[in-house]
Amino acid sequence: MNSFKDRGGLIGFGHYAPQRRVANAEIEQDLGLEEGWIERRTGIRARRYVAPDQALTDIALPAAQMAIEDSGIDPSKIGLTLLATSTPDHLLPPSAPLLVHKLGLPNSGGIDMAGACAGFLYALAMADAYAKTQGIAVLVVAANILSRRINPEERASRVLFADAAGAVVVTPPTQDGQGILASDLASDGAYYDLIKISGGGSRNPYRPDMDPNEYLMSLKGGQTVFAKAVNTLTDSAMKILDKAGLKPSDVDHWAPHQANARIIQAVGTNLGINTGKTLMTLGEYGNSSAATIPFSLSKCREERSYKPGDKLLLSAIGAGFVSGSLLIGM
Repeated sequence: MNSFKDRGGLIGFGHYAPQRRVANAEIEQDLGLEEGWIERRTGIRARRYVAPDQALTDIALPAAQMAIEDSGIDPSKIGLTLLATSTPDHLLPPSAPLLVHKLGLPNSGGIDMAGACAGFLYALAMADAYAKTQGIAVLVVAANILSRRINPEERASRVLFADAAGAVVVTPPTQDGQGILASDLASDGAYYDLIKISGGGSRNPYRPDMDPNEYLMSLKGGQTVFAKAVNTLTDSAMKILDKAGLKPSDVDHWAPHQANARIIQAVGTNLGINTGKTLMTLGEYGNSSAATIPFSLSKCREERSYKPGDKLLLSAIGAGFVSGSLLIGM
């Protein structure tokens, strides 16, 4: 257990994955793909889907509870809860206030942040700043139920997406070198239409004759997405390392968004980051969008430890071509 008094920055980690494991064979059979097709192209062997009665706050809750318990702080010290999600319980109201209520946090505000796959990084950047300026703890949760947004007939989305949640507790630094050391947050709306759910917003509101597929994920321009993702993540990481006066070899742990093994391998090669430093949960848990980074940070801690002074590099890019890199000091 950690203590708010002698630790600062990221002091608690939590994760949750639903019980239902969906192996590649099930999807390959449905889509008429040869055995091994999905893993060769994505690195994914399986993914988790929620039960029919589970909603977003149901999977966010255990991840958040685990992070709070791991932090060792009094829950009353948490003054803000940020929930990064693209699949809230409802379009209105936001889901974060319900999560705060279920957690029993007496002094916490709560708000959703919709930044797609990079949403956790944006929420973490806000949490770090708020913790430092207000002197309070912030709970950051990322969770998604993408299995209900998959078009079962569209190969591109069905082979990738999954359901999961991850969480961290952020507190004011107690010494130099803790928390966010450098950051780069960006977006490129020129690629806005390549990854989207077109129906349900103000531009394409509900109509009685609406095609149900308009409420499901659509992915286009695979090669464009791949090239843009690799270049953006490489340049962003180098930018913040240079800003911090560090080299890729100074990174102790790299937690990339778990989108596709080919993207992760290409960026890792460009950066020259040893594969042993790369946190990977993609193979067994798939792509749960914003949840993948906090999920991996928590899940991989079962096999590795984050020591004081360690440098963590976090990288993500997703729909809307919202992207970001954060350098974290432990």
